[in-house]
Amino acid sequence: MTESWPALRVDDWADTRDTLHMWTQIVGKIRMAQAPMLNHWWQVPLYVTPRGLTTSSIPHGDQLFDMEFDFVDHRLRMRSSSGEQRDIALEPKTVATFYQEVMATLADMDLDVSIMTSPVEVERSVPFPDDTELASYDPDHVTRFWGQLLAADRVLNEFRARFIAKSSPVHVFWGALDMACTRFSGNTAPPHPGGVPNCADWVMVEGYSHELASCGFWPGGSAEGTFYAYAYPEPDGYREHPVRPTSAYYDTGVNEFLLPYEAVRTSSAPDATLLDFFQTTYDAVAEAAGWDRDALEDHPDRRAAPR
Repeated sequence: MTESWPALRVDDWADTRDTLHMWTQIVGKIRMAQAPMLNHWWQVPLYVTPRGLTTSSIPHGDQLFDMEFDFVDHRLRMRSSSGEQRDIALEPKTVATFYQEVMATLADMDLDVSIMTSPVEVERSVPFPDDTELASYDPDHVTRFWGQLLAADRVLNEFRARFIAKSSPVHVFWGALDMACTRFSGNTAPPHPGGVPNCADWVMVEGYSHELASCGFWPGGSAEGTFYAYAYPEPDGYREHPVRPTSAYYDTGVNEFLLPYEAVRTSSAPDATLLDFFQTTYDAVAEAAGWDRDALEDHPDRRAAPR
């Protein structure tokens, strides 16, 4: 990936995106089945790597294993602490075939794992073993998507470094296939009402148990994907707060600030433009909700000193 902000029209890769989404759910559910529970489901996401997306280490008895989508060589790599390694080709194949290959390969590595086979957070919830419809994989489009994630990951980690209180890693939740970074004020929140397709309400209650400001990227919503930011619970005055750049706006349909990926990509300084969006939308919730910013935020002079 030589482009720092690659172009990728959603309509051009929708079939591949939807197939890859189900593949990430299979791999993500394997991690979820094995890893100890963490607050806000932080034990389940995937993370951007120099080659794709990884689960990081997953416990299995007295061993560890990991799974990585390699979007350079287009392989799913599985490695265990016993020294075993297997690859599965990322190529056009059905979700059902991918599921069978993954589970059979893990069993061959003595890493048997049982997962719930129905997709979550999507309207179309065909169990993985039965899904013979989604079967697309365009390697160029997937590599470009990974390039989008690389760019978003870079800026989100810079943004995350400005906060010294509780903050999530920059991670990719496979439920909606969105990248997110979330800051917390330390206050509890009212129970989330739920209502997400094919997702139990108690899942959302755990995810939103504390007052937060979240931002990230989703490969949908506009021509080339969308950056977003929202608050839970949303304080009075949040949606009226001025944010930058001028192409950002508040969408009352989803109750989020949105910024088209294309507006960032084509700006004169994409990283700075996106960082400004994340910062001003955070300012909106911190000011409207009265967060203790002196206690929660870091200061550039202190961060620069150790360097």
